[in-house]
Amino acid sequence: MPAPLDATAAALAPNVAATPDDDAFYPCSDGKPMSDNMWQAEAMFNASGDLKTVRPDALVATDILVYPQRGNRDERIAPDVLVAFELGTHKRSSYLVWKEGRPPDWVLEVASPSTAFRDLDEKQHDYAEMGVPEYWLFDPQGDIFRRRGEPQLQGLKLVGAAYQPLDAVREHGLAMIRSEVLGLDLRVEGELIRFRDVATGEDVRHRDETEAAMLREAERRKAAESRVAELEAALQRQRAGA
Repeated sequence: MPAPLDATAAALAPNVAATPDDDAFYPCSDGKPMSDNMWQAEAMFNASGDLKTVRPDALVATDILVYPQRGNRDERIAPDVLVAFELGTHKRSSYLVWKEGRPPDWVLEVASPSTAFRDLDEKQHDYAEMGVPEYWLFDPQGDIFRRRGEPQLQGLKLVGAAYQPLDAVREHGLAMIRSEVLGLDLRVEGELIRFRDVATGEDVRHRDETEAAMLREAERRKAAESRVAELEAALQRQRAGA
């Protein structure tokens, strides 16, 4: 009897009993690490968390395999972050383009030393061929793209069969690029992407900022309740001594 597959091997192995119409026919992992380093990981998860906050109606997925061709489980790509509208936010083991009805609306690749040049060249062709309307690239460390004379943050819009760069604008001294698909402005802020909601003009808080604000509010309420309790106790003592 063959030895049972471990979790990684099972994710990589196609289900031989499945048909090309079954999700199980397509492996849900390519065996590659989700990120190469902490810069890449933090940029990916911050972007994903921010997008889930500001676009809760959209599918936002991190490092999920996208299969563009029915029956071809060797042709696949794993965007660092993808966004798709009007397809439901339910969990998927992979993104099957023919089953979803279209490719993702928005894709982000976060550069690392091992992926940067493929992000700039090969993947750009792959996403254009798939028909992804906007393709974005970000180098959290800043120096990887700089070696090739490339901007740290890039937004590309599909025009015909090829991508064209979205123009950067300056507002209040900040350089931003507008995503027409997301309705958000994006800018570099340290080693992360900062999103700004075009409709409200407000920055989207990172998750840790939201948690810190909630903690401050809880502490403010606790202090206020403590002050009220002190005043009530003082009033009772005053009445008791009258």
